[in-house]
Amino acid sequence: MSPTALSAPAVSAWDDHLVVLPVVLPIAVAGVMFLLDERRRRLKAALSLATVLALLAIALVLVGRVDAGAQVYRLGNWAAPYGIVLVVDRLSALMLVLAGVLGLCALVFSFARWGQAGPRFHGLFLLLLMGVNGAFLTGDLFNLFVFFEVMLAASYGLVLHGSGEVRIRAGLGYIAVNLVASLFFLVGVSLIYGTMGTLNMADLARRLATPASGEQALFEVGCAVLGLAFLIKCSAWPLGFWLPTTYAAASAPAAAVLAILSKVGIYVVVRLSLLLFGAGSSAGFGQTWILAAGLATMAYGTVGILAARDLTRAAGYAVMISSGTLLATLGTGSGGALAGALYYLFGSTLAAGALFLLAEILQRGRDPARADQPVFADEYRDPFDDAGATEVGRALPAAVALLGIGVLLCTLMLAGIPPLAGFVGKLAMFTGLAAGPITAPAWWLIAALTLSSFGTLMPLVRLGIRNLWVPSDDPPPVLRSTEFAALAGLLAVCLALALWGGPALAYADATVRWLEQPQDYVRAVLGAAQEGVRP
Repeated sequence: MSPTALSAPAVSAWDDHLVVLPVVLPIAVAGVMFLLDERRRRLKAALSLATVLALLAIALVLVGRVDAGAQVYRLGNWAAPYGIVLVVDRLSALMLVLAGVLGLCALVFSFARWGQAGPRFHGLFLLLLMGVNGAFLTGDLFNLFVFFEVMLAASYGLVLHGSGEVRIRAGLGYIAVNLVASLFFLVGVSLIYGTMGTLNMADLARRLATPASGEQALFEVGCAVLGLAFLIKCSAWPLGFWLPTTYAAASAPAAAVLAILSKVGIYVVVRLSLLLFGAGSSAGFGQTWILAAGLATMAYGTVGILAARDLTRAAGYAVMISSGTLLATLGTGSGGALAGALYYLFGSTLAAGALFLLAEILQRGRDPARADQPVFADEYRDPFDDAGATEVGRALPAAVALLGIGVLLCTLMLAGIPPLAGFVGKLAMFTGLAAGPITAPAWWLIAALTLSSFGTLMPLVRLGIRNLWVPSDDPPPVLRSTEFAALAGLLAVCLALALWGGPALAYADATVRWLEQPQDYVRAVLGAAQEGVRP
């Protein structure tokens, strides 16, 4: 197996396989877990924690190694486009870090309750991360479909990881919607392969430089069908109606880690739009539709969050607003605004994940649907019991203070209010849109960003007050040490994004500049000799 790099530092013998480890490591550990007795919970938890920590460490190393280009890993030493390649560049490395941080904190949170309440949770969790990482790394559409399906299959188990009619009903609807998305995916990939004779992304970009006139129309139809699949996955309106209900019904750690799934769709749309349709005869294909879908998703998410009556549904709509922001910004064609949107994407996804975790703590004593219920009726299940819990802030004022700070930070982050990273990201988007002549789409996006900020701020403040300071006969919330550690980790990264906003924005800006030069990606994957050559 042979890795290659473009303008990247040389690698040594021991670390040249880092690119493939985010895929191989979680699936190998998950396979071992499925062979272990379900009663060995401590061992499974330790294996999961070690694996996710390793994945995060690998992602951080890869961020430094692709600072000036892309690194390509050729499985079996077969050259692209005939062999399977994994490609890590600035964008995929950024998404790997996001998945690692969110996955680690969600896993730590699950140690308090859900990770030990039923079988196969940790194995499904690692398979989900494997599918997500593979989708970020793959260099061809066929393996993107494979990782897409692995990710979805694991997410089905995590969504249904709980008892009660609410979870089952939401989970079955979620499965049905994603089966439709998979069908669109297959149809789109088939049309693309039938017209272009390849599914390698770099090879597609190369062939599109001089396409035959008869092929291009059918190829664009295939891309449009493929785009429908990813718009469903990134919860774009009107295809994302399933997300708030599904995420609200799932257990808190499952909902938190599922927040990254919608960003897989966003990643693919950004990647393919700039790689395949950034230049040439198909330049700007679908851009108007992406803009319209993004603005509509932001509007729908804002109305939904205003109408939300609990924090879990509000967090689901916040995920939709974040996805709509990326889509709309991509649709404007502004590179500077897209850099700010990538920065905002990172922080808003973490804040939405933290809000799911906060909702679990605040609502489990008030909402019967989220009360402590058994996950599966099997002989290995332990009932939930807070008698031996290690509490952070046993006295009500201390617990309320800790949770209140968490709700406040999530609210400021998601609404884009100073001084947190959400404001920095939206300000960067405004600056990018104003850098050149302000077009009508730019004005529409500026208005949508402003209204979504106010629309997010008001309901989250209202829900925070109702859950924390309105007198109630319910017992005070119990905050376990692992739950506190998970929340603190997510919010600490959000704060770090604001404190080191300059370097983070510089990284996002360099990422967009790299994406806007698709020939560099093609050269890295196929080699300079094949760039721009049509057989």
